[in-house]
Amino acid sequence: MGEPLEDLCDRLGHHFADPSLLELALVHRSWLAENNGGESNERLEFLGDAVLGLVIADVAYQRLGDSPEGKLSDLRQSVVNATALGEVARSLRLGEHLTLGRGEDAAGGRDKTSILSDALEAVIGAVYLDAGQEVADAMVRRLLHDAVEHAIPNLESFDFKTRLQELAAQRDLGVPHYVTHGEGPDHDKVFTATVRVGSESFGPGAGRTKKSAEQVAAQAAIDHLRALDDPTHS
Repeated sequence: MGEPLEDLCDRLGHHFADPSLLELALVHRSWLAENNGGESNERLEFLGDAVLGLVIADVAYQRLGDSPEGKLSDLRQSVVNATALGEVARSLRLGEHLTLGRGEDAAGGRDKTSILSDALEAVIGAVYLDAGQEVADAMVRRLLHDAVEHAIPNLESFDFKTRLQELAAQRDLGVPHYVTHGEGPDHDKVFTATVRVGSESFGPGAGRTKKSAEQVAAQAAIDHLRALDDPTHS
């Protein structure tokens, strides 16, 4: 393992018995397309996602006491998402160690939230295979400690707008942009809102407040984007 990866191991807090696992965790599929195949980090990402979800589910269960299941899910979703994981990956300087295709590299792939978050999950999967559940668990808790501590007091504000922002970041669609209008007298005003995500607009959403109208528009956008992932959707 070269010196740059040793530095990454220092930041991760784990030095690999099998360095090839870390090297594989950093291989993006774009590199395969330009180098006659091989293996990307996607299988390790799948494994790491499962490990990450279990650890944060346990953290939520332990930290939130008697809170209902919905709040446990909110904590997990506020931490296990592309935006939060991308920020952790940036703090580890993961992007500079990625193996990318030339085209993806030239397009700024080393700082793409979706690529960084996927790579972090792959690294977690690699640690799990290299050293087992206990070591992987400890690393996840350490790396996501700040994200968890920030999320817990803000769960009440975890809403459709937040979820849409995270979904848009995961898909590299940019920041959602809302346009909201109010009609009627002040005592009976009705707001309508649309939201643009990437090249598409969704809504309108209607509500008695600007926030509630934007929430409805955000939910419509989320439903549409998630329907695209449904193989039965046409």
